[in-house]
Amino acid sequence: MILYHSRIHQFLMMTEQAVAVAGGIIGGILLFVLIGITGYLLWRKFCHLLSYEKLTSPVQMTNTNGIFQDQSASEIQLKSTSRSRSVPFIIPPTLHGQDWINLTNEEQVQEDSDPSMMPQSGPRSSFHSLAGAYVVGTVNPELYKFPEDKSEMDFPEGNIGRLWFSTEYEQESERLLVSLIKVRNLQPPADSCSPFVKVYLLPDERSYLQSKTKHKTLNPQFDENFVFQVSSKMLLERTLKFLVYHVNKQKKHHLLGQVTFPLKNETLTDGNKLVIWRDLEKENLEPPSEYGDIQFSLSYNDYLGRLTVVVLRARGLKLQEESHAVSVYIKVSLMNHNKFIKSKKTAAVLGSPNPVYNEMFSFKADQTELDTASLSLSVLQSIKGEKTHLLGRVVVGPFMYARGKELEHWNEMISKPKELVKRWHALCYRT
Repeated sequence: MILYHSRIHQFLMMTEQAVAVAGGIIGGILLFVLIGITGYLLWRKFCHLLSYEKLTSPVQMTNTNGIFQDQSASEIQLKSTSRSRSVPFIIPPTLHGQDWINLTNEEQVQEDSDPSMMPQSGPRSSFHSLAGAYVVGTVNPELYKFPEDKSEMDFPEGNIGRLWFSTEYEQESERLLVSLIKVRNLQPPADSCSPFVKVYLLPDERSYLQSKTKHKTLNPQFDENFVFQVSSKMLLERTLKFLVYHVNKQKKHHLLGQVTFPLKNETLTDGNKLVIWRDLEKENLEPPSEYGDIQFSLSYNDYLGRLTVVVLRARGLKLQEESHAVSVYIKVSLMNHNKFIKSKKTAAVLGSPNPVYNEMFSFKADQTELDTASLSLSVLQSIKGEKTHLLGRVVVGPFMYARGKELEHWNEMISKPKELVKRWHALCYRT
């Protein structure tokens, strides 16, 4: 019995020894693995440090003209770039190992022995927090700006201002929505300018909507919305008119310019918001002539042999009857040796003594024919069920057919080929 117990005790002792040996072996294996991982990480870090040194040395050898060789020259270059508001271009550690040899003459590489250090004279940036990053050049922010709107910069000679607005028509509620956006390049009579704008929907000149006054600015920003109630049937017969005023210290209003915009040539529907700009025009301060006046532009293209007429507007017409049943249109006729060649008509405008057209017509006319050709513009009134009535006429052409302003207009057109020459003319009543 005693022998049995002694054998059991010996068996337990051997088991404990075996377990201790196995534990030691496992611990040794784990320690060996940990040492291997640590050695691998140290080797990776050493390889990265070598890649920094390999990156800078070939660049210095291949582009000696564009890279400063000493620290003082590098500091001078960085100071000059900081004055030009340039931004440092920094290579992060993740991009190391790339081929950066092909640098231009204006680029530079930091020559510090420690690649994670930045020159104290250089521009500060958030890239300082990137360990292992270094400067290879600078970026000029001016080269990456969006181009400015040319319509706010390119003003023709003699420009007195430019106005931006938008239009939209709501079919269901029959409302015309007009947004007055801004005005630029105003030319006031005084040094300071406090502008505001009146908005009309012609032919109704008795009522208008007015913007707020912007104080002491030649480039006011309005961003105001106006609503006109007008039926869809009458919409295309209406014309928007903007009058830009300046208020002086004595609270007197001075008209700086105006814009007229006929709606007949526009597609106004829900969701179709048109943004438009127009140059301001001076108001004709002369009183209307006996039969009214007409404004149009002439242009001749000598290369194409084309005579162009732009019928703009008329004013002070003596209508036989002022009602919506009365329509007024203008007939433009080309004559040669008093022989009729061709005629074209504008659209009719209903019930207004001051109709606006803005319509362009072109005629074929050889340059050799300009000495014998002429243009006749007749203003005609039509009443439903009655005969068409002549309200007035004006003839422009060479000395054979015209005198005064009409002759001057024709000669100016010839002397300025391909340019639109605009003038007002008094109507004469000739059958």
